Amino acid sequence: MIEVKNLVKQYGNHAAVDDLSFTVETGKVVGFLGPNGAGKSTTMNMITGYIAPTSGIVLIDGVDMEEEPEQVRKNIGYLPENPPLYPDMRVREYLYFVAELKKVPRKDRDVMVNEIMNRTKIVDVSERLIRHLSKGYKQRVGVAGAMMGYPEILILDEPTVGLDPNQIIQMRELIRDLSESHTILLSSHIMQEISAVCDEIIIINEGKMIACDTPDNLTMHMASNGLHLVIKGDVPVIKGALRTVSGIKNVVYDEQMEEETLGLTLYSIDKKDLREDVFFALAEAGCPILEMHRQETTLEEAFIALTKGGSRQFGGKKTAEKQTKPEDEKEEE
Repeated sequence: MIEVKNLVKQYGNHAAVDDLSFTVETGKVVGFLGPNGAGKSTTMNMITGYIAPTSGIVLIDGVDMEEEPEQVRKNIGYLPENPPLYPDMRVREYLYFVAELKKVPRKDRDVMVNEIMNRTKIVDVSERLIRHLSKGYKQRVGVAGAMMGYPEILILDEPTVGLDPNQIIQMRELIRDLSESHTILLSSHIMQEISAVCDEIIIINEGKMIACDTPDNLTMHMASNGLHLVIKGDVPVIKGALRTVSGIKNVVYDEQMEEETLGLTLYSIDKKDLREDVFFALAEAGCPILEMHRQETTLEEAFIALTKGGSRQFGGKKTAEKQTKPEDEKEEE
C-alpha cells in the first residue's frame, strides 16, 4: 500500500506539489494523470525516495520513507520515463548488475533473472547489447530491472512513451500480467492505456488533487445529457413531434445530413431519460428513427474538462453557439 499524506515540494516560490494526499490500495493498478507540469514525476520521485519532500510523508506498507529509506526502497520497483539503462551492457549482464545493486543474494540471482526475463518476454534478446534493442525492448528491460528483487510495488512513469501501436499493446499486456502480483502506480498520457489497465484514476493539476475515482465513474460524472438522433421525415413534422415530449431543455441540429433526414441532439432537464418518449412521439408522427444513442464521454474528454476548467462540450458534430437557445426561441427567430 502507498500512502501519501500532505505532500509538498517547493522550488523557491513555486509549489510543484501542493498538499497532496492519496492512497493506493494493495493489489490495485492506479493511473496517475495530469497535464505537463502538474507534478506527476515530482510526486513519483518523492514516493521512491529519489528526492525529499519539503513537507509531508510517504508511507509504504506503513513504513515512513524518510525514517526507513533502505527498508522502503526494497519494496519499490521504479521505471522512470527514461530508463537508466547501460547501452554497452548485454541484457542479461545488466539485469545481474541490477540484482547486485538491489542486494539480491548471489544464490538467488540466476533463478530471479531468468524468471523475470521470461515474464517480461526478453529472453530472446538476453545476449544482445542494449544499444541495439528497439524502443519497445528497452522499455521491457527497464521494467525487468524495476521488478528485480520482487518488490511489492511498481511505479511506472510513462512506460509506453515513444512506442508504436503494437509495442503499446504488448506493454499493456505486460502491465496486466504484472498487476496479478504487484501494486502498480502508472503514469501515462495515453488515455486508452489508462482505461484498459487501471482500477482507479488519480488526476492532479498544478500540484493538487482534482479527481480520484474509477475510469467508469469519472466519465459517467462528466457525461453530458445529450441524446443524438438521425430521423427520416419532414423537418416541420419532426419539430412538431418533439414539442410534445416533456423534459427537453435544448435541441442542437447537425450541420450536415443526408437528404430527407435530420440529425439532432436533445438535451434533457436533470439528465432525464428521453428515449422512450421520443420514440413514441416520432412513431406517432410517422418519422422513423434511423439512429439513436446517448452521447458518451471519453476519459480524454473528462480529463480535459477537469484540468482545463472550461465548459464541458462533448459531441464533436455540434457547435457551442447552438447549445444555448431552447427550441421555442429558435422558432420565434
